[in-house]
Amino acid sequence: MTIDLVGAFTIGLLGAGHCMGMCGGIASLLTLPSAKAQATPPALLVSLNYNLGRLVSYSLIGALVGGAIASIVALSEFNHVLVVLRLIAALFMILLACYVGKWWNGLLMVEKLGKNVWRVVSPLGQKCLPLKTPAHAIPFGFIWGWLPCGLVYSILTWAAVSGSALGGALTMLFFGLGTLPAMLLVGSQANKLKQLQNSLIFRNIAALSILLFGLYTGYGSVIILSSN
Repeated sequence: MTIDLVGAFTIGLLGAGHCMGMCGGIASLLTLPSAKAQATPPALLVSLNYNLGRLVSYSLIGALVGGAIASIVALSEFNHVLVVLRLIAALFMILLACYVGKWWNGLLMVEKLGKNVWRVVSPLGQKCLPLKTPAHAIPFGFIWGWLPCGLVYSILTWAAVSGSALGGALTMLFFGLGTLPAMLLVGSQANKLKQLQNSLIFRNIAALSILLFGLYTGYGSVIILSSN
């Protein structure tokens, strides 16, 4: 397991409070009975299926981006394309740290870039509702994985520099796995976790951890570029 996969998992774990705010409410609503439903769908099964769809979506996006960048690098005569892109990814980590720590919300500007795509994709998700069976939560989660999210976009920059479609898929998968503990919790336990992640001490520790990871990666990229 590479340090990037560990980093992606850790960032998913530390930034899960943001995921709960973006997707947690939707995931909870899926377990409520609709007017047409005969009974309340099993909450745990629906949640598992929803998150399975979400992880598949993340992995697919990572594979597409990682594979596309790897192909561009292979065709390029510039030997340090990945190093430059890795430096950009490090900058995104710094932006993410500022966002998690609530020091600066510049990352929200990046989220706006995905709104046009979301306008096209979101109606497909509406067609999955109300859920006829728990299995219908899988395609709904897959579509919801395309929700504009600065946290996801930041990790996607790491998938871009993974060097392959497989590497990109694994990077996004490990990030998604890091968000799972928070996303699978419901009710009071989720509220307690959200309170912890919103606390000043935890928030700053998480932000500093991400910041150090970004600075470490950025420093390594600068050293490589300056030595050539």
